Amino acid sequence: MRRVIEKTADGSATLFVPELDEHYHSVKGARTESQHIFIDMGLSATPNEAVSVLEIGFGTGLNALLTLEAADDLKKKVHYTGIELYPLDWQEVAVLGYSDSPRFEQLHSAPWEEKTIITDRFTLVKVKEDANRFVSTNVKLIADEPERGFDLVYFDAFAPEKQPEMWSQQLFDQLYNIMKQGGILTTYCAKGVVRRMLQSAGFIVERLPGPPGGKREILRAIKH
Repeated sequence: MRRVIEKTADGSATLFVPELDEHYHSVKGARTESQHIFIDMGLSATPNEAVSVLEIGFGTGLNALLTLEAADDLKKKVHYTGIELYPLDWQEVAVLGYSDSPRFEQLHSAPWEEKTIITDRFTLVKVKEDANRFVSTNVKLIADEPERGFDLVYFDAFAPEKQPEMWSQQLFDQLYNIMKQGGILTTYCAKGVVRRMLQSAGFIVERLPGPPGGKREILRAIKH
């Protein structure tokens, strides 16, 4: 798919996919959106010191970068699994200017399907696979070994109208099953149909204020 660089309202950049008429991040502010939804409302809200994160849609790696940066500030040890069926080349990401840190390039140069220790607080596993297939494969594994479940899910797929196969009741049911008790799922999408699917899966769902200058509301779902 062809991708075009566009500036967003907070000065950070994002990628636009003309074929889907869709952006990787909010045009209201790429970095601001990711920080608010996934770090402030997700990682910061997790009480555990050791946190297993699953990201649905690794994309530009911005969410992983912000999580890596926050791990030190929050004194958390993060094991990060990023799922991406269509990986971006580092050259495509580098021009977005998210960070000059060599660690950001390391996130992208890390081999797929292998555990890579980025820092003493951040370990990365990137999986090149369809998210539905990955989650369904892990349902039985985690049922047999609950300690392998995820504490936090960043649900950052393209919008439901652009990628409907990623917003199904079956997927949310299975995500619920591979998460630990008290686990948190955050997503930018606050559509009523998504909220109802999360509730049907068993989550307690709350609407939260969206990022400054961006979406009015986001969703956070908690497994109880």
